[in-house]
Amino acid sequence: MKFAYEDLSDDQFEQLVVLLCQRLLGISVQGFAKGPDGGRDAKFVGTAERHPSQAAPWVGTTIIQAKHTNGYNRNFSESDFFSTSTANTVLGKEIPRIKNLRSAERLDHYMLFANRRLAGNAETEIRDHIASQCGIPASSIYLCGLEQLEIWLKRFPDVAKEADLDPVDSPLIVNSNDLAEVVQALGRHKGNIGAVLDDPPTPRIHYERKNVINSMTAEYAKAQREKYLKETAQIQTFLAAPENLELLQMYESVVDDFQLNIIAKRKDYQTFDEVMEYLMKLLFGRDPILRQRIHKRLTRAVLFYMYWNCDIGKVDDASTDQTLSS
Repeated sequence: MKFAYEDLSDDQFEQLVVLLCQRLLGISVQGFAKGPDGGRDAKFVGTAERHPSQAAPWVGTTIIQAKHTNGYNRNFSESDFFSTSTANTVLGKEIPRIKNLRSAERLDHYMLFANRRLAGNAETEIRDHIASQCGIPASSIYLCGLEQLEIWLKRFPDVAKEADLDPVDSPLIVNSNDLAEVVQALGRHKGNIGAVLDDPPTPRIHYERKNVINSMTAEYAKAQREKYLKETAQIQTFLAAPENLELLQMYESVVDDFQLNIIAKRKDYQTFDEVMEYLMKLLFGRDPILRQRIHKRLTRAVLFYMYWNCDIGKVDDASTDQTLSS
């Protein structure tokens, strides 16, 4: 069975890794828990059953980490995940934690699982880097990428079944492709749209009322409005231009996708601040166009426009026809 790992939640991916490690190491693998330093590790203490082999198993304390991304076709070598020139990477931020565990004699072996592709040369470079930085023998470090995950799940097909990866429990996932095309086109033509209008599009419901209905905090709503309100006029003008009909249709497809997924996947306890920030993180993680510096702010502006224009989020049916102040 082949999973769309990028569509799993972090918790689902961690559960999959724990169940797999129970087959590789032993049933006493403890699940992921947040430590005092904020990191999330799983742990096994004892003699491994199968890893790295039954003839020469690991003995001692094995620390396991799972690093999940919602991005498509990501790999271990990308600069956000690993770099020898900066510590501001996914792995770079973990090095001090691994080093501290090693110094405190609470780590003998280290395993890292990620839903990213892992080439042979990258595996050697990363493993050697962890070994030199943390004082762990390279033979006590194991990196597992997508290719090896698929092999393990074929070897232990019951793991996938036991993980019970119900699509209904998956996170809010949206397609970024059409939005990326709209944002890219808007970015190219923004300077030609004309001066920013003084009056933004009139929302279909009073902004403060919409924020209450959607549980958006006043502080977040104010910051969004101050940063992106005037951008909405340019976005509306651009989408209304006859020559941009195809882009308008793409935009409408995007908002349908976003709105229906928000309705289906939003948890009752979440603020709309969390929904907006989750969407931004997801979009930047999935699409190289949207995460470009020149497009990041514009992407946020378009998402605010969707909310301001009542294309996403709840509306008060009794108020939708009212003309309300901005």
